[in-house]
Formats: sequence, C-alpha cells, structure tokens
Amino acid sequence: MHSHDSPQTTVLDGWLAFEVLVAVLLVAAAAGYAWALWAGRHRSGRPLLRALMLYAGLVCAGVSLVGPLPQAAHGSFTAHMVGHLLLGMIAPLLLVLSTPVSVLLRGLPVRRARAVSRILRSPYVRVITHPVVAALLNAGGLWVLYTTPLFHAMHDSVWLHALVHTHIFLAGYVFTASVVGLDPDPHRATFRLRAGVLIAFIAAHSILAKWLYAHPPMGVEAADAQVGAQLMYYGGDAVDVLLIVLLFAGWYRATKPRTTTSVGMGAARP
Repeated sequence: MHSHDSPQTTVLDGWLAFEVLVAVLLVAAAAGYAWALWAGRHRSGRPLLRALMLYAGLVCAGVSLVGPLPQAAHGSFTAHMVGHLLLGMIAPLLLVLSTPVSVLLRGLPVRRARAVSRILRSPYVRVITHPVVAALLNAGGLWVLYTTPLFHAMHDSVWLHALVHTHIFLAGYVFTASVVGLDPDPHRATFRLRAGVLIAFIAAHSILAKWLYAHPPMGVEAADAQVGAQLMYYGGDAVDVLLIVLLFAGWYRATKPRTTTSVGMGAARP
C-alpha cells in the first residue's frame, strides 16, 4: 500500500515550512545583531536603545508572518492590512532606527567592514537606494498588489505569498532608509529631494487606500474592504507623521550651527 498526501495536506505543509523559515531567519537576524553589537560594544553609543528598536522591529515582522494574524489574513482583508502595516511600515521604521549597518560595521574586522563599505558604494545599491526608485518600488508594488489579480493569487500559492511579502518588507525598509536613514549612506540624496519623494509617497499611499475603500480587491467583501482601507489610510498616516518628524529632525541636526569656545592663552579679549 502506498499512501499519498492530499492536496490540502501538501498546502498546509508548505505554509508550515514558510513559517518555520521565517522564524529561523528572524532568530538568525536577532542573533547576528546581538553579536555585532557585542563585538563593537566599545565603539557603539546607546546600544540598548538600538537593540530595543531592532528586536521590536523583528517582533512586528514576525507577528505579521507567523501565527494567528497571517492565518486570519487569508479570510479577512482587515487582518491582512494589519499585517501590511506591521511588515511594510512599522517594522522597517524600527529596523532603520536600530542602525543595523553601523552596528555591523563596528562589529566586523576592518577588512570585512571595508568589503561591506564597497558593496554600499556599488552602482546597484546606489540605484536601489535612490529615494525615487525606492518610492516607486514601495508604492508601485502596493498598487500592483491590490489592483491586479496578484492579491487573490498569492493566497493560493505559499511561495508567491512569500515573494510578495518579501518585496513588501524590503521595499519598505529601503524606502524608509533612503528618506530618514541614520546609517552611513555614501549616496544620500538632498533634503529637498527626500522631502518631495516622501510627500509623493504619502499621496500615493493615501489615494490607494481611498481606491480600496471604493474598489475592493477581488473576493473581498465591501464592508471588510472599507475597514481595511480605513486602517491603511489612518495607520499609514500615523507612520508617515513619524517619518516627517524624523526627516526634519535629521535636517535640523545637519544644519544646526556648531558653536566653539575659545579657551587658553590664545583666546581673544574684548
């Protein structure tokens, strides 16, 4: 007698494998950050605050991908939108504030740190991290997801689901880092460009939320879509306000006049 797994069992095994993979990656990221923080402990300022940001961001990503919330998201657009906000906006912001690149560079030996720096200066990274490109990948990806059959299709394929959510997370992180990143960035855009891109992104995100309120994705009930769209609109606004504050705080730090005090025998007298 040969036993054959039913299609339903195979699908469940696929989702379980995806959740296990996500959990392993999150634990590895947490352990890697802890190692880098410890290795560079003599050269790192405020490590506890950075660590709290990092682990809070990983928890947000984990909650959105593993456990009851992603399971509920298969049948609830509102639950899906909670996961979208956690994975695509809140987790990236917290991870950017944890300055993972700075922590990594301080923890690595000099030769490896220089290799990472060369990667950060590569043409590919320069293009991907440009605010305009990052905003198009982020907002554009969301428009494609919610206005095409992709939203419905990703619930039928675990690996398409994984691909879509990987894009949401990475696009959210790269966009956030390109606008308000605290890590060293050899290709940092001007304040005006970043401010303009952020305004355009906020508009695109808000318009998409209003579109979803009136035009639910295929297979989503109107009432559920309206609640999810409102959550996207107001929840996105809350995160966007934080981005605006961080953007202007960074501009203020960069333009704040430096005061020097003349001390010693060479000090001028009035």
